Amino acid sequence: MKKIVLFALGLVATATIHAQEIETTVAADVVTQYIWRGQDLGSAAVQPTLGIGYKGLSLTAWGSYGLANPADTKEFDMTLGYTIGGFNIGVTDYWFNVGLDPKNRYFKYDAHGTNHVFEANIGYDFGLASLQWYTNFSGNDGVNRDDKRAYSSYFEANIPFTLATIDWAAMVGFVPFATTFYDTSGFAVTNLSLRATKDIKVTETFSIPIFGQITANPDAQKAYLVFGITLQP
Repeated sequence: MKKIVLFALGLVATATIHAQEIETTVAADVVTQYIWRGQDLGSAAVQPTLGIGYKGLSLTAWGSYGLANPADTKEFDMTLGYTIGGFNIGVTDYWFNVGLDPKNRYFKYDAHGTNHVFEANIGYDFGLASLQWYTNFSGNDGVNRDDKRAYSSYFEANIPFTLATIDWAAMVGFVPFATTFYDTSGFAVTNLSLRATKDIKVTETFSIPIFGQITANPDAQKAYLVFGITLQP
């Protein structure tokens, strides 16, 4: 009996240790405009995040829902990722409320009638800068000049730095070839961004991160100024 009790206590202790290693994320951004990779996807929106991670493996749910205009993009994404050191890989299932399915059904995965887009990514964080490559491999992808699946891709470089006690990030992103997914006719720089983030202290134990971002899309000749706040426990 004593051995059984000790064995049970050992299982509980092991489970407790593993539970302590699990990381969770619960947060939401509220933004004045939804800008994604230099594309305008709508006006003011709330963008919740729910994630869980264990030893470099993570599963994250992310969404965007318009606050001002009911016609704005509604989005629900699921990302499975793995990070080891500076290296990361992942697969994202994007779902939008517009696409090939006129009924906007989430559980419709027909290759020629779905609103889902499946994307793979690979990247490396060097500390001074991080690089990411993304490619759509299935779902409602765009087409190229020959009206064939474009395998739409996007590359982004991100350089973080600190200036005047504020955290900054400079980003440059480009689409390497023609695709209707990003509305490009060939190689195109679609995202030049500068973002500043600052924590506003509310109490001794609670603060609210706020951020401002300037984004230019040289290919579309558009520019945007976005403000947002992040709410998290």
